[in-house]
Amino acid sequence: MASGSIVLLLCVLYYGAEATHIVGGRDAVPHSRPYMASLQLRGRHGCGGLLVKENFVLTAAHCQIPVPFTVVLGGDLLTADEPTKQTFTTVRSIPHPDYDGHANDIMLLMLNATANLTAAVQLIPLQNSRLGARRNCITAGWGDIGDNKTLANRLQEVNVTTLSQRSCRGRWGAVPIARSMVCGTGGGNFQGFCSGDSGGPLVCDGAAAGVVSFSGRRCGNPRTPDVYTRISSFRDWILSVINNLESL
Repeated sequence: MASGSIVLLLCVLYYGAEATHIVGGRDAVPHSRPYMASLQLRGRHGCGGLLVKENFVLTAAHCQIPVPFTVVLGGDLLTADEPTKQTFTTVRSIPHPDYDGHANDIMLLMLNATANLTAAVQLIPLQNSRLGARRNCITAGWGDIGDNKTLANRLQEVNVTTLSQRSCRGRWGAVPIARSMVCGTGGGNFQGFCSGDSGGPLVCDGAAAGVVSFSGRRCGNPRTPDVYTRISSFRDWILSVINNLESL
């Protein structure tokens, strides 16, 4: 691939309309989110992901690129050579077949090897029931920390409160919010995800309940709540893809 194309892909990943980041958050306790994955292209972080099986990472379909990702697990600092880090290459990208650029924004990545589960690298269970409103959750990522295209070096996290479908649809207006999406806001104004957080998890009660999908023009603006792909709506698809690929 030509170098100009690589630059264009990185711009789409970092600054595209649906790319997302943590603003108004805090440093995560090092290695306290051992399911987190950094999806990288030529050494630069582009999207987040979550380890759902030793050789599969779940992320957002809009993160898909036509070249393999480097997947880094067990990291806290993006630029540090931490002994806890494990690095892989993607061999298969499986976006949801009904992804249309907006809805069904979910994708599985198959790794070239099996991760070694350690204190810093762990699987996260998938939420298997529908998530209601006013749930206290957390999202995390290495994305933009100031809505100014400044990626975090250390993993960030922020508290999230889920919203009802009616409330979310009312705030978004003409933008369709499907039942397979879940919305949330931070504890105050301009707290939430942003560029580079795409594909990362919404974690509720220790389980993955959502995948970071899209937000408004300003990151963390409660007038346009953060939107996640609802994992419980796709749990059967996720398990089916994993089982089918492992049986080959």
